[in-house]
Amino acid sequence: MLLMLGSAVCVCLFTAASMNNLNNPPRWNIQQDPRGREAGAGDGNPWNYALLVPMLGLAAFRWIWTKESQQEIQRVKDECSKDVYAIKSELEARYQETLTETRRAAATLELELEKEKQRGEGYRHAIVSQRQQLVVEQKKLQQERDVLNGEKQRWLTSGAAGAALREALERENNWCLYATATLKELESQLMERQDAYCSYIQPRDQRLEMEKNMLLKVVKDPAVAELGLESDLKDIFKRDSYCANALNTDRRRNGSLMWVYLKYWHLKVAMQRHKRAETAVLEGKVQPHSK
Repeated sequence: MLLMLGSAVCVCLFTAASMNNLNNPPRWNIQQDPRGREAGAGDGNPWNYALLVPMLGLAAFRWIWTKESQQEIQRVKDECSKDVYAIKSELEARYQETLTETRRAAATLELELEKEKQRGEGYRHAIVSQRQQLVVEQKKLQQERDVLNGEKQRWLTSGAAGAALREALERENNWCLYATATLKELESQLMERQDAYCSYIQPRDQRLEMEKNMLLKVVKDPAVAELGLESDLKDIFKRDSYCANALNTDRRRNGSLMWVYLKYWHLKVAMQRHKRAETAVLEGKVQPHSK
């Protein structure tokens, strides 16, 4: 590059030297010819070409510098393009990888959601089936109760046997009142337990402690043990997940299966009272003449 520039400058100097006699300073023609522009002054121009030398050198230097600059700019552009392409390729690869992972995670979540949905449907069908079974059992108990009431009326009108049955039923009143009070207490505890189940802030351990205490009570209390409430309570704890809205303050609006069981238990107490009285009469524990 510098060699080309020096050659161009030398050519320009040689051309200027051939056009002007630089060894004769008074005749450099930088100044105007003293003879003026008359006819005798035709041996030279008013100005020589001495200024053309640096102008040509500057032009040559500018052309070479411009060319070199253009090549450097093009080289930098090419490098930038390569860098941009590499970064773009890397970002696209990362994007595709992230997109694949996101789709895989979304598919996994959809599968889990579908499983939970099917499990919820299974629970719902189980609760509906259990409720229908309890309704059937309740109707059956009601029919048995009606039959027992008929038998009771028949016994009450049959003299000594009726007197024995009346006395046996009166003796079972205390047990019936105690069992009914126990069911009322269980109802209150079940409402408190369901409220804890539906609460977002109440600890789970506290609810489990409530359930444990209720199970122990119905198992250890001989007065209500014959009602068989343990399995019913476990079924409530496992399946009854109904909750009212988050702003609900009425505990009676929570729970669904437990209310069906409570009605069933009250019918069971009434039926058990008659069965206990009948058993007492048949076993001779109540004498007709004692009345």
